[in-house]
Amino acid sequence: MKEEIGSYKKKFKGKVTKIVKPVATIEFEKTTYHPKFERFSKSTVRIKARIPEKLLDKINVGDEAIVAQCRPLSKTIHHIVKQINENKLNQKKTNKK
Repeated sequence: MKEEIGSYKKKFKGKVTKIVKPVATIEFEKTTYHPKFERFSKSTVRIKARIPEKLLDKINVGDEAIVAQCRPLSKTIHHIVKQINENKLNQKKTNKK
């Protein structure tokens, strides 16, 4: 019997850019304030997250996903996918087939 991975701390919302099962790469923009120049700067953050078995067949590239921080699962994976909000474009493509 597999143990359920608990989540804690921070949650992020981003777009799925790459899937190599059972890992997804989620990308989102982060804005930070630079006090010296008194301006905001944008940077893109990429997070690798583990996909649970129940969401493995449902997730596609381009979907919006909510990821939560969890215990380290490997050297680069410290997040887990909690929820998927399917992209409307992907839904239209599947309806046409």
